[in-house]
Amino acid sequence: MPEHTSFLSYLLAMFPALEENMRNFGETFLGKKPVDAHGAEPIAASILVVLIVTFLAWRAKAAVVDYEKSVIPDEKLTLRTFFEIFIGFFYNMMKDVMGPTRAKKYFPVVGTAACFIFFSNILGLIPGFLPPTSSWNITAGCALVVLVAFTYYGLKAQGFGFITHLAGPWMGPLMLPINILIFTIEFISTFIIRPVTLSIRLMLNIAVDHLLLSILLGIFILFVPIPIMMLGTLVAIVQVLVFCLLTTIYIALATETHGDHGHGDEHEHHGEKAHA
Repeated sequence: MPEHTSFLSYLLAMFPALEENMRNFGETFLGKKPVDAHGAEPIAASILVVLIVTFLAWRAKAAVVDYEKSVIPDEKLTLRTFFEIFIGFFYNMMKDVMGPTRAKKYFPVVGTAACFIFFSNILGLIPGFLPPTSSWNITAGCALVVLVAFTYYGLKAQGFGFITHLAGPWMGPLMLPINILIFTIEFISTFIIRPVTLSIRLMLNIAVDHLLLSILLGIFILFVPIPIMMLGTLVAIVQVLVFCLLTTIYIALATETHGDHGHGDEHEHHGEKAHA
């Protein structure tokens, strides 16, 4: 491996004092590697993505300040129309899964994840940059946020029943060992397997795609890497969709009460269509 694999690791290594301060943070959470220029690169890239998304969101908001003009669609694809299409797609996806009421309530989590992961994946298509989502430390952090979110929402919506329902229906004292077994399996599946698979799936797909692109760019500079870049764009979009769809399903399952099973939102959704 070369000493510097991207512009960010090169820039970080240009400041020895900064790199020495990074070593004081110890080791990475996953992999137990020293936080040097390479170890800090995913964090620096994530900060860069956050700044880019914040700037683009600020520019898009400035375009809709005048609401009378903003209701008229632009004739061509602009930053405003891009965010309208992008955000509208994921909101409609959530609305189809959990209904409009819960979709509006929990959309900030899914919408934020969609923006961060999409622009992180796209960053890897720019020569000289590594996508933050190719690091398991970053994708694991995203998965932990999802875990905390659907656990909090589930406890808030169902109370302690969110935990007890993992044991399945109560079948009497004689069947207690089966309830304990069901609870153990469901607990491991919900709180361990979900975040692990969510993070590994995203990390592996983006890391392998970026590796293939880097190899072809190292061999052929012009024209040949273009099909791989097109495939990489498709992979980047699909992985955003998969991550956000699974997050939506997890939140929907956690916040579904025994009384309505989602029908309340469905009735409200049909009511909105009737009024429209």
